Amino acid sequence: MEFNQLIRDIQDFPKEGILFKDITPLLGSPKALVAAADRLAAVSPEGISIDKVIGIEARGFILGSMIAERLEAGFVPVRKKGKLPFTTKQRQYGLEYGTDVLEIHTDAIQPGDHVLVHDDVLATGGTAKAVCELVEELGGIVVQCNFIMELTFLDGGSKLKAPIQSLLQY
Repeated sequence: MEFNQLIRDIQDFPKEGILFKDITPLLGSPKALVAAADRLAAVSPEGISIDKVIGIEARGFILGSMIAERLEAGFVPVRKKGKLPFTTKQRQYGLEYGTDVLEIHTDAIQPGDHVLVHDDVLATGGTAKAVCELVEELGGIVVQCNFIMELTFLDGGSKLKAPIQSLLQY
């Protein structure tokens, strides 16, 4: 499957000077969607049972839940501030175009849980780093971070301790 043919470039979104990599064409293709979930589930660390898959709001929810199903793991949504109904832990993080706050339910990760963190794009690494810190604060072990695509020129992977897997690199 040639996933890169299903990624659309949008110039100056969400602000001027940003070249946004749009995954909606990939998500709109049933064959590509299934193939992407299969490939991302297959790259999870061999020999390590994943207890929870985290999907980061909002595009990380789509494939994150599909990956969790394939790995027979629980799915944990990490959301922007104020969107989760139970007690949360939060972490501020930097984006390539600003800052925001992410939250996770305090009971979502148990001490010793093996966690796979999933999002659509690894850019500057601020979002994924914040999520990994939340997992560790709750006693979980981040065994891998995976992404549909990695923008290697932004060097976001250097902020992460866990191994990184991505379907595409730009």
